[in-house]
Amino acid sequence: MASSMNGMFPGQQPPGAHSVGGPPGPAQPGFPGSAPRAQGTSTLVDELEASFEACFSSLVSQDYVNGTDQEEIRTGVDQCIQKFLDVARQTECFFLQKRLQLSVQKPEQVLKEDLSDLRNELQRKEALVQKHLSKLQHWQQVLEDVSGQPRKATDLPPPGPLAFLEQASASLPPAPLKPS
Repeated sequence: MASSMNGMFPGQQPPGAHSVGGPPGPAQPGFPGSAPRAQGTSTLVDELEASFEACFSSLVSQDYVNGTDQEEIRTGVDQCIQKFLDVARQTECFFLQKRLQLSVQKPEQVLKEDLSDLRNELQRKEALVQKHLSKLQHWQQVLEDVSGQPRKATDLPPPGPLAFLEQASASLPPAPLKPS
């Protein structure tokens, strides 16, 4: 699998990627903890980081803060942002290609991930249903307290995702008709 990660590690360049890297210049200060890059060993992640740094530095650069030509400032910021978006698209394309390779080489892994996602979604939705059920029971209790009618134990909805909605709607009195 390491050989299929071509273009993401130092010394490798993905096909069609442009070299952007290089150490940060005077108008492009490096972020704390970022090491200067050697020329020509830029990876796609390095390019993404460098283009982000360029976007950030163009927004806080003294040249732009003290500049008077707003159109020139806007053009420079737009170019930095466009470059960042282009590199982000290349990075996304790289990961989509790796995902495609994985789905061809190990389709059972993709199915496992999909099943896991579906289970997580079902658990999240079940928790949401339970939350709404508890709120419904609370408000039914408040309604009983206000109206003074005790509720029988058999009126509680059976456990299940939609059964409580049917029970709750059946226990509500009909809406009064408006005189015309």
